[in-house]
Amino acid sequence: MAQKATVYKVDLDISDMDRSYYLSHHLTLALHPSETESRMMFRLLAFALNAQEALQFTRGLSADDEPDIWLKDLTGAIDLWIEVGLPDERRLRKACGRAKQVLVYAYGDRAVSVWWSKSARELARLDNLRVFSIDDESLDGLTALVGRGMHLSVSIQDGDVWISDGEANVPVIIRALAS
Repeated sequence: MAQKATVYKVDLDISDMDRSYYLSHHLTLALHPSETESRMMFRLLAFALNAQEALQFTRGLSADDEPDIWLKDLTGAIDLWIEVGLPDERRLRKACGRAKQVLVYAYGDRAVSVWWSKSARELARLDNLRVFSIDDESLDGLTALVGRGMHLSVSIQDGDVWISDGEANVPVIIRALAS
């Protein structure tokens, strides 16, 4: 029998001074059976970094033709396509053809280095693609905040990102690989 997704409830308070965005989001996240809690928290971080009222999580790992997160306009056109992980070049070329802007948030220090050294030249040709990475220490700090019911605060100012659950404060280091 197939395993079911584990459901997490998240109250996410975002204070993004860089974009003048201040809003709370009440989210339900599904942890796919093949997904780690670290990846789920990284999806949540990617959401917070790009938060807008209409930004949505998709079916993610359950759908080959959807990103982890997207923003569609009122006509259904994709304004923003967000991938988490190390997607292959073909997938990103296709995404860049379908969306106005594509963002990749990569994680896993060693894996990112190998992936980027193989992919950088080809990905540089995609004008609407931006790639970022997060270091392992930041990801470990995010993962330590996991709970079935989470109340998290995200503060973003001058490119610095902090996430807190009220007890622990986690600084998140994000590095641009291509923009």
